[in-house]
Amino acid sequence: MENKVLIETSARHVHLNEETFKILFGEDKELTVRKDLSQPGQFAAEERVTIVGPRKSIPNVSILGPFRKDNQVEISATDARTLGIDIVIRESGDIKNTPGCKIVGPAGEVEIKEGVIVAKRHIHATPEDAKALGLVDRQIVSVDVSNGIRSVTFKDVVVRVREDFSLAMHIDTDESNAGSIGPNTYGEIIK
Repeated sequence: MENKVLIETSARHVHLNEETFKILFGEDKELTVRKDLSQPGQFAAEERVTIVGPRKSIPNVSILGPFRKDNQVEISATDARTLGIDIVIRESGDIKNTPGCKIVGPAGEVEIKEGVIVAKRHIHATPEDAKALGLVDRQIVSVDVSNGIRSVTFKDVVVRVREDFSLAMHIDTDESNAGSIGPNTYGEIIK
């Protein structure tokens, strides 16, 4: 296997627990699959929410399923500035001592005390993918994108290895725009 990885742009989204979803959408509402995502079992839902910060709000934010244990809002640094929320870069799931916000749905709203992050750029890999690429879980690498337009090298990319992953690198919209990353863009992993 070459040291190449598909780069996918992860736009702003929220992960909700079932209790919060029911408050936002009503007790009888179910999370509806709109489209499957590249990571096995993950999907974008039909339902959307508004995230509200001290300065502004952002409507029509996608919910990703399935439900999680903790609520989490993933935004770009630009979104954080727009909302008036501190920029805290973390890996998904690492939400302790992060900012909160209000999440508004058609049936209600919830104020989360923590859980708003700018996701740290990362590579998802199965153990087989990691072995083939000479990578290990939690390793920090760089990924070079030479596209002849706005070539960039992403440093400080964390490798996340799990059986239920599919090989792909995830970056946010700010990072994607900085490198003119489009569909089917690949980067070279540099160890």
